[in-house]
Amino acid sequence: MSERLCPRDEAEVVEAVRWAVSNGRTLDVAGSGAKAGLGRHIQTDATLELGGLSGVTLYEPEELVLSAKAGTTVAEIEALVAASKQMLAFEPMDFGPLLGVAPGGGTLGGLMACNLAGPRRPSAGAARDHALGIRAVSGRAEAFKAGGRVVKNVTGYDLPRGLAGSYGTLAAFTELTIKVLPRPETVETLLLLGLDPAAAAGAMSAAVGSYYDVSGAAHVPEAVAAAIPAVAGAGASVTALRLEGVAPSIRHRRGKLEEMLRGRGTLSFLDAEASLAFWQAVRDVTPFAVSLSASLMAGLDPATQSEAVRRPQGLGPRVKPGDEGAHLENHPALWRVSVAPMAGPSIGAALAGLGARCLYDWAGGLVWVEMPGAEPQTAAVRAAVAAAGGGHATLIRASAAARAGEEVFQPLDPITGALIARMKNGFDPGRVLSPGRMYAGV
Repeated sequence: MSERLCPRDEAEVVEAVRWAVSNGRTLDVAGSGAKAGLGRHIQTDATLELGGLSGVTLYEPEELVLSAKAGTTVAEIEALVAASKQMLAFEPMDFGPLLGVAPGGGTLGGLMACNLAGPRRPSAGAARDHALGIRAVSGRAEAFKAGGRVVKNVTGYDLPRGLAGSYGTLAAFTELTIKVLPRPETVETLLLLGLDPAAAAGAMSAAVGSYYDVSGAAHVPEAVAAAIPAVAGAGASVTALRLEGVAPSIRHRRGKLEEMLRGRGTLSFLDAEASLAFWQAVRDVTPFAVSLSASLMAGLDPATQSEAVRRPQGLGPRVKPGDEGAHLENHPALWRVSVAPMAGPSIGAALAGLGARCLYDWAGGLVWVEMPGAEPQTAAVRAAVAAAGGGHATLIRASAAARAGEEVFQPLDPITGALIARMKNGFDPGRVLSPGRMYAGV
């Protein structure tokens, strides 16, 4: 088992990285371990656990700004801002259910490291678009900060955005500042029932391109919709269009959308409570979730099982370092595919013969593809993406062996690959931080 390093502040993070640099050791950067199964499977000498760096250090609701240490859970932050009728507008998803880990354990540092976003991504942007400032430690064991605590600032290179999505391979976040936004007063969802994916893509494109401020557009085939309680009784595929704001505005916009889409499918709608439940299920892709008790516990040794049971609710059980993905050996592989919205249905059509199940978000531009077995069938998925005009396919769930042997992220073109290598050389020339998590040798 790899060693665990658990710093309590930024100075101890610097010391941990300095120890690794001096001794030629490698570190797997982690928060709570809730997303340990993402990325390529790697073997490191130690795990740098940042969960001890926890707590909100600044929250000014009137300025729409929040700062927190990297190990602060997203659940804690969302509860805090909700009390002030605010939200994280990019709607970060919780990967726990997909990876067989209890929900609610993801941290702010992990959120930014993976650049997470949910159904509101096309209109609100991803996590990086809401990053204002960071404090972090590079692979050179140097603490640095970038950005600030105001919505508008000019600080040269935009490192908060540049480091978002680097999966801990360039620096270990210690504190982050993000902007928050007012929460809509209420929400409703207009439903079109019975559309096939191609017809749904056309309807979603028309709605999103209209003047009626649609903040979410998703299509759920009938077999997948049956696993979402809010629409399980529909008995048909569900194409959902979310409307947020004040109630009179929603009623007006819903009426206009119904006029525009009448004749495309059977119309229905979800009220506020059902809408919140539905969009959370879409955000977290819960129809493709795996059972915590049946999968995670089976993959842990007895001592780690005991730890999982003892951990406070909301933090989720921690997977034993080196065994990330072992508990997913017999579960269906899952891909996250990003393409042009109208090309989304072609991905599902190309993989239907293999028994794939799909869920379409971002008006068809984000396709979650669950393969029928544990084998990722990488060649088929990447061929479908290429035939759709190009895009990005990321292997989200697979066994550790599959993630070690496959290209988990979309293969890089030579120019992008050279740029990423130069960034790695600048921040972490010794390949200390999560080496190979995204690409071999980086």
